[in-house]
Amino acid sequence: MPRTYFISDIHLGALYIKNRRLHERRIVAWLDTIADDADELYLVGDILDYWYEYRTVVPRGYVRFFGALARLADKGVRITWLIGNHDIWLFDYLRHEIGINIIDGAIRADIGGHSFFISHGDALGRLKPGFRFIRALFRNKICQTLFASIHPRWTVPFAYRWSCHNRLHAAGDFEAYASACLATVKDWATPFLADNPDIDYIVLGHHHFECNEELHPRRRLVILGNCIDEITYGVFDGSSFQLKHFDSANT
Repeated sequence: MPRTYFISDIHLGALYIKNRRLHERRIVAWLDTIADDADELYLVGDILDYWYEYRTVVPRGYVRFFGALARLADKGVRITWLIGNHDIWLFDYLRHEIGINIIDGAIRADIGGHSFFISHGDALGRLKPGFRFIRALFRNKICQTLFASIHPRWTVPFAYRWSCHNRLHAAGDFEAYASACLATVKDWATPFLADNPDIDYIVLGHHHFECNEELHPRRRLVILGNCIDEITYGVFDGSSFQLKHFDSANT
């Protein structure tokens, strides 16, 4: 039976990942395992830890990963990539080269007769003023043009170091963070579902913890976790949504 897969927060290239090449190979191994039964694949943001497409060049790296996506696309798998807050500067390269549908923002999708609301999740609910400012700054066309005018030898190392600093700064009591964050997400999701009775599933990334919880009868909130320590992903078979873990040692 054809299945729809969801994955988020892979953070390929992140400096805090000890073996970045092995990390990429593990993700590729997972992509290869879904090739035979995948109908659709949703990449729900922060797939790359940093990315900036210039008009005529793109950053180095991720060859195996992009190749695996191309193999899926060539087999007829529909791939949708929702931009996160790390891979925010995806433009048209992957759309033209591989055929990936690039989405900036949330989407609604009918999957197997069920209505899905899918978003990376960074723009939902109450946002801290600083994060709201940075998010708007990164999406500003003038700021993007100014950033692109700086030589990549300066911008690329700066971006990776900033991401690593933020990750290490945020590391701490993860259980307390997850509990508080989940409460905030539910504060947004519960009235959202009440106002949108057609939505069966909310699927989010961004928060790096897992959740698959029924908020209303037969209507669920799903948070996909992350793929840094282990590969967590979602799969919908037409009747139920499951969160699973992939062990690349078994491939």
